[in-house]
Amino acid sequence: MVFLEAILALLIILACAEIFTNGVEVFGEKLSLSQAVVGSILAAVGTALPETIIPIVAILLYKGEAGAHIGVGAILGAPFMLVTAGLFLVGLGVLITHLQGKRPLQIYLEPETFKRDFTFFLISYSLAILLPLILPKSTLIITLLAIFLLINYGIYLYLTFKSESLEIEAYKDLYLEKPFRWLNIKFSDKPIVVLSMIQAILAIVIMVKGAHLFVHALETLSKNFGLSPVLFALIVAPLATELPEKFNSLLWTLRGKDVLALGNMTGAMVFQSTFPVSVGLLFTDWRIEGLALFSALIALGLGFIYVVFLSLFKRLPALLLILSGLAYIFYVITVFALK
Repeated sequence: MVFLEAILALLIILACAEIFTNGVEVFGEKLSLSQAVVGSILAAVGTALPETIIPIVAILLYKGEAGAHIGVGAILGAPFMLVTAGLFLVGLGVLITHLQGKRPLQIYLEPETFKRDFTFFLISYSLAILLPLILPKSTLIITLLAIFLLINYGIYLYLTFKSESLEIEAYKDLYLEKPFRWLNIKFSDKPIVVLSMIQAILAIVIMVKGAHLFVHALETLSKNFGLSPVLFALIVAPLATELPEKFNSLLWTLRGKDVLALGNMTGAMVFQSTFPVSVGLLFTDWRIEGLALFSALIALGLGFIYVVFLSLFKRLPALLLILSGLAYIFYVITVFALK
C-alpha cells in the first residue's frame, strides 16, 4: 500500500508540473517576459515553495534538536539535489530528443545568463558553508551573513530582470481557458493573464498536497529501511518535494526550450542557497559537518565545473549534466555504507 501511495502521489505531482508549466509559459508570453525571467525566477521560485516550507516548519514550529536537524538537512539537500539529480533531467531531455533525431547532442543556452546563475550560487552557498567553519561563530557574523545572502538574491533578481534574453516562444492554449472556449467564450490578454496566474497557483497548491503525500509514503519506507531523520531530510525530502516539480525542466527540454529548462534549475539553486539558508543561519546552530558537509562540497564542486565550462567554452555538454546524476547516486551509496 505504501508503494501505491507513493506512485499515486508522484503521478499527481507530475500532472501538476505540466499544468504549472503551461500557466507560467502563458503568463510570461502575455507579459512579454524573457525566458530567463520566466525560467530563473517565476518557475524556479514557484516550484521551490514546497521544499522551502519543510525546513521553515521544521525549524520554527518543531522546536528542539530534532526539528533543527531535519530543517538543516532539508536546506542542504535541496541545492545538492538540484545540482546533481535535477540537472540530470535537463541532460536526459537533450539525450532523448537527440536519440529521436530531433537535435544534436548539445544544450541551447545563453552562456552569460547561466554563468551568472552559477556564480551567484557559488558565492552564496560557499560563504554559507565555509565561512562559519573558518571564522569563530558569533551572532554578529551569522546575522550579517544571513543579511548578505538576502541582499545577494535581491541583486540577482535585479540583474535577471535587466538582462537581455530570448522572448517566450509560442505557447499552447492555457488549460484553464479551454472550458470557456468550448462555450465559445473568448478572453482578451488581461483576463488570460489572471487565469494563467490562477492555474499556476492551483497547480502549486495541489502539488504541495501531492508532495506531502509522497513525503509521508517515503518517510514510512525510510523507517522500514532503518534510515535516520537526518538521512531522510538530506536525501528523501528534497527528492520527494523538489525533484518531481523539476520535471518541468524535462518537459521544456523535450520541447527544445533549454533556456527555460536550465533556468528553472539554476534559478532554484540561487534561491535555495540564499533565503532558506538564511533561515538556517538565524534559527539553528548551523553546524555543517560529516555527510552534510560532504553533500555541500559535492554541490560546490559541480557548480565550479559548470562555471569553468561556461567561461572557457560558452556551453555545457549534455553528457556532463547526465553524469552529474551519478554524484547523487554516489552520495546515497556513501550514506548507506556509513550509516
